[in-house]
Amino acid sequence: MIDAPPSAPPRHSIPGTAEPGWTELCDVLEDVLADNGANGGPIELERLKSRVYRLGVGADGRAHSFVLKRFDPWLARRNELVLRRWLPALGLEERAPRLLATAAERHGGCVWHVYEDLGEGALDPAHPDPERVGVVVALIAELHTRAAGHALVPECRHFCGNLGAPFFAANLADAIALLERLAPPRVEPTPEQGALRGRLLTRLYRLRDDLPRRVHLLETLGGPDTLLHGDLWTTNTLVHPTPRGLMARLIDWDHAAVGPVSYDLSTFLYRFPKPERPWILEAYRRAVAPAGWHLPPTWLLNVVFETAEYARYANRIIWPAVALLEQRAAWGFEQLAEVERWFDALELALPD
Repeated sequence: MIDAPPSAPPRHSIPGTAEPGWTELCDVLEDVLADNGANGGPIELERLKSRVYRLGVGADGRAHSFVLKRFDPWLARRNELVLRRWLPALGLEERAPRLLATAAERHGGCVWHVYEDLGEGALDPAHPDPERVGVVVALIAELHTRAAGHALVPECRHFCGNLGAPFFAANLADAIALLERLAPPRVEPTPEQGALRGRLLTRLYRLRDDLPRRVHLLETLGGPDTLLHGDLWTTNTLVHPTPRGLMARLIDWDHAAVGPVSYDLSTFLYRFPKPERPWILEAYRRAVAPAGWHLPPTWLLNVVFETAEYARYANRIIWPAVALLEQRAAWGFEQLAEVERWFDALELALPD
């Protein structure tokens, strides 16, 4: 008598979506849930933002939670390298969420990542707590000093590019070239839209005239090339209590790249009210001092921080301009007007 094969374990009732690659993701999630002891109970799916979901599973009286994020394939590869190769090489694998699994859409159009859910705990920029900010600043400094000069930097640069002087120069040149093409016959702007285009070009021409000075300062004062998080908004910083005290972690490594520390510092400092920035910068100064790093004086830091912001603004001009040229996208000029408001509102990062 032949024994019947054991029956397959019941599949979880994972809610469906219209997202591409969801079927492939659900197949992978079966193993993730089993590996993490989430073998039963209700399943809830919460959409956090575009392409990002939280999956909650109740099992044995305990809740299991995972974050699901959809990427373009090249961006998925960048995040995978950060979390599975570069941070472990620096001894910082515990300072980011664990990547539990990946799932590629069968035609190669996208890749899903499954992360452990680290929950809430982002810094509050409006009311910064010195202790919580301090542990985040210490982690940023540790990332920068450990990676500077490390053998992984050329590999990071190869896969992710550079956010220093080359980023500023390339974005400036591309933004100017595209804005100059936003004119008849390719595009027929209204008088108001034409005036907006002209004002943005005037700003960019001035930056182009100042390019040699700003590039020189970035290369000499921005700090050594190192691994950057690339998007240090406070929403990407999490702080949690542990038996050893507060621990900081960084999430969303989509913009990770190589470049000078001034790029990360400017992003982080500009998130806080201006009166709070000097003591936050001083905390970073103290954290990098044991590595022999000494930051330049405030007035020079203001210039390199401002240049990093201008590089980001120029980058944000490129994509609505492309949409206008290729698709006549109605929202393109609205986005350009928003960038102009950023230019108007930009202030020195630090009291000078």
